[in-house]
Amino acid sequence: MSTRKHLEPGPAHPITVTPTDGEVVVRVGDTVVARTTSALTLQEADYPPVQYVPLADVAPDVLQPSGTRTWCPYKGEASYWSVSVDGTDLPDSAWGYPDASPAVVRIAGHVAFYPDRCPSPSGEQRPAGFR
Repeated sequence: MSTRKHLEPGPAHPITVTPTDGEVVVRVGDTVVARTTSALTLQEADYPPVQYVPLADVAPDVLQPSGTRTWCPYKGEASYWSVSVDGTDLPDSAWGYPDASPAVVRIAGHVAFYPDRCPSPSGEQRPAGFR
């Protein structure tokens, strides 16, 4: 029996999942690791919005499963992936919720990338949207 607490979004902690307008491109250095027009924007409470990219729109062989797991009472258990590009491994640089809770079930089958762990060509940190 799980002792993890499940919470429902509400007025005190709202969560919305909406289609992202336009294209989302994720780069590591000069390499495009994901490109999609089917991203979802998750807006949770006062946190910055996060872009979730369909796994089908991530370059093959870029994501390597990690043993890292975390728990969010609103979204469920997160799985992590290392991003591997041109012989460089970026540990736990992407995450997703394969069995997302009902409130955010639309993000199942999607991953998000940490902007500070996936550096762009000039090394600047990009916003979560990677546009």
